[in-house]
Amino acid sequence: MSEFLQLVFSGLTVGAIYALIALGFTLIYNASDVINFAQGDFVMIGGMATVFLMSAGVALPVAAFIAVVASVGVGLLLHRFAIEPARGASPVTLIMITIGASIFIKGVAQIVFDKQFHSLPAFSGDAPIPVGGATLLPQSLWVLGTTLGLVVALYLFLEHTLSGKALLATAANRLAARLVGINVTLILAMAFGLSAAIGALAGVVATPITLTRYDIGTLFALKGFAAAMLGGMGNPVGAVVGGLLIGLLETFGAGYVSSTYKDAVAFLMILFVLFFLPRGLFGGRSVERV
Repeated sequence: MSEFLQLVFSGLTVGAIYALIALGFTLIYNASDVINFAQGDFVMIGGMATVFLMSAGVALPVAAFIAVVASVGVGLLLHRFAIEPARGASPVTLIMITIGASIFIKGVAQIVFDKQFHSLPAFSGDAPIPVGGATLLPQSLWVLGTTLGLVVALYLFLEHTLSGKALLATAANRLAARLVGINVTLILAMAFGLSAAIGALAGVVATPITLTRYDIGTLFALKGFAAAMLGGMGNPVGAVVGGLLIGLLETFGAGYVSSTYKDAVAFLMILFVLFFLPRGLFGGRSVERV
């Protein structure tokens, strides 16, 4: 029982990180119909920037804040110089653009940072907390708390602010939103900035557990994408549930089968969704008028 509980704790922690990345995918997809495969690189920027700022003597809260702002800046630049000029392009073209942007970001990260793995000290120490015969790391509570806080904040933003409602309106019908006076370009840029901030925060809280490196974003992006697909692309609740499920499946697979195949879970899940659940667990039916 203690082993099972330990795997649950580990799975929820990893799954919460995937859920945050999937939320970034969902936010951009809802606003612009773009699947942004550079989303994982925001996680890398958040973690790497925080590490190097702290090594320069900057306090953790300030370093994390600067890292998030830097990630938002990269997200806005991605929208302005890569996505916006390709407005109206096919989905495949936009996906290729985001993949190219991801490669470019990694190249810059190699120069600005280095090619080594880095970590951060745990925010509240690393003394494990005993729970039911298993142990829970304090950093796991930071990851889970950050995920819960961001989900609640995103819900309040979308449902109770004018900017959030403008984002929902843009996601529902871009032309209608433009006709009622919404600055669609500004809203799309805001979506990229918010998704970058979410990714960066995920990187900050995850780095004490997962380590970080200039190319870590690729694997995070694929797993976040798998989580978003499993939950139903475009559904925020589905993104969180999908992330947690993939984290649990990955951890239980490593614990009871073999850790060799741990990273294959996300790819198998993508294939499963494509074959059996093309709209995901929470994807609704869509009707196209012709």
